[in-house]
Amino acid sequence: MKTVIIGGVAGGASAAARLRRLDESAEIIVLERGGYVSFANCGLPYYIGNVITDQNNLTLQTPESFRARFNIDVRVNSEVLKIAPDAKTVLIKDLQSGSRYTESYDNLILSPGAEPIRPNLNGINSDLVFTLRNIPDTLKIKQYIESTMPKSAVVVGGGYIGVEMAENLKEAGLEVSIVELADHLIASLDFDMASDVHRYIKSKGVNLYLNNGVKAIDGQTVILQNGEIHADMVIMSVGVHPETAFAHECGIKTNRRGSIIVDRNMKTNIPHIYAVGDAVEVEDFVTKSPAFIPLAGPANKQGRIAADNIAGIPSEYNGTQGSAVLKLFDMTIATTGINEKSARAAGIDYDKTYIYSGSHASYYPAANNMSIKALWDKKTLKILGAQIVGFDGVDKRMDVLATAIRFGAKITDLTELELCYAPPFGSAKDPINMLGFVAENVIAGKIKQFFWNDVKGLPRDGSVTLLDVRTPIEVRRGKIDGFINIPLDSLREHISKIPKNKLVYVYCHSGLRSYIACRILMGNGYECFNLAGGWRLYESVIHEKAVPEYICTECK
Repeated sequence: MKTVIIGGVAGGASAAARLRRLDESAEIIVLERGGYVSFANCGLPYYIGNVITDQNNLTLQTPESFRARFNIDVRVNSEVLKIAPDAKTVLIKDLQSGSRYTESYDNLILSPGAEPIRPNLNGINSDLVFTLRNIPDTLKIKQYIESTMPKSAVVVGGGYIGVEMAENLKEAGLEVSIVELADHLIASLDFDMASDVHRYIKSKGVNLYLNNGVKAIDGQTVILQNGEIHADMVIMSVGVHPETAFAHECGIKTNRRGSIIVDRNMKTNIPHIYAVGDAVEVEDFVTKSPAFIPLAGPANKQGRIAADNIAGIPSEYNGTQGSAVLKLFDMTIATTGINEKSARAAGIDYDKTYIYSGSHASYYPAANNMSIKALWDKKTLKILGAQIVGFDGVDKRMDVLATAIRFGAKITDLTELELCYAPPFGSAKDPINMLGFVAENVIAGKIKQFFWNDVKGLPRDGSVTLLDVRTPIEVRRGKIDGFINIPLDSLREHISKIPKNKLVYVYCHSGLRSYIACRILMGNGYECFNLAGGWRLYESVIHEKAVPEYICTECK
């Protein structure tokens, strides 16, 4: 049995290694257009930022190591020009010699990946403009920095790669700006959770140009829709598209984006041809709709599944939920499942809540709070998605939530999880448990919520009671206009001052004390609403939106 694999890196290399482990007698050929068959593409920005200092550490496998360990024939600098499904052959061009030849196959796996989008802009082909996909791209950027010593860089696009590049260019000593067409960085975040990211990245000296786009590049001037920036180099990071033209030409079905359409076995519409990785259309695990989610983890799994099916082992890929984590200087940002925009687009009736909890026990040194947001389906209570922004402990909490989503957990199931606890690592009631407790209270009607975007519309005419239960010191640091201050610990003493015939809207710093206040009020016959996420979230969002809706004495 002879299997030809087009493309290496995550999907193709994983398929090749798995197939060899399953079938020692199989003939396996990997054809890679570039000069590297298996490399750490997620590590490329960190080589530019000198976090990874040895270029060899980026190369996971070489043709020689594949041959030695797996007896796999890896041919780099080999471009597939044409697939002939009827003859079961591929036409290959040796990019070094220029010669062409044909190779037959019994099974074919396509793993061509996706290439960076280069917008049709004036100046896009300038020597100052770079994209980042592979090791040669990385070396080109690195050599440019070392040889010309640029002082400034513009990163176009605020996704994961764009933000990682901004961090590493800053670490390399450049003045860095990010230009993003959307109103926030990291598309998988909602704006409210991205607000902390914006404030933090600006505190690190990175300039943000949001709700803005690039119109042209004129020499060292990046001309924006609104304004212009001087730049000694430009990194285009506006997304990727599947590199699948050669597949489409031979009759393999693709969608409008160009992604190859496959079934759960990773089979295309043509017999004996499979496709994996960033080039394929996947099913969104949460919404069950077609999606394009180019991630290394899913690509590896898909390669393994294709190999299993070729070897006669029934194996299915059951969708991608988009679990991802990002390091931004000392901050960690993580997401899984869908955000509010996707939930609305899918027509899901969802609810949400926020918590602000410590990475470990507050009495143990160096605890840092993290912002956690979760969405769940109102009908089934199943968790739809989660977002966490913080420092220590973010990744492990998100891994728990990603696992919960994969196994179909309800948001209330989080209350029952027994997670590891010791003061240096967590709390007896872990943030994941707390997330479940808060959601459980909302679902059970023990608390009603209002949100940061509801605050502006609350009447200030006395028809409702607006209550701030923080301490006077906290109030002096900043407050929401129109709210009266009665500290939580004095609430029972002053409760008679609050009219019972009016709705009460309460907030504190994080939502915990205001929840306690609402329980006190509800126990005394009031109808109360708690500001989800509290002042901390509200102030972060409004600060970024630049809406003069609160009074911040520290900002004056």
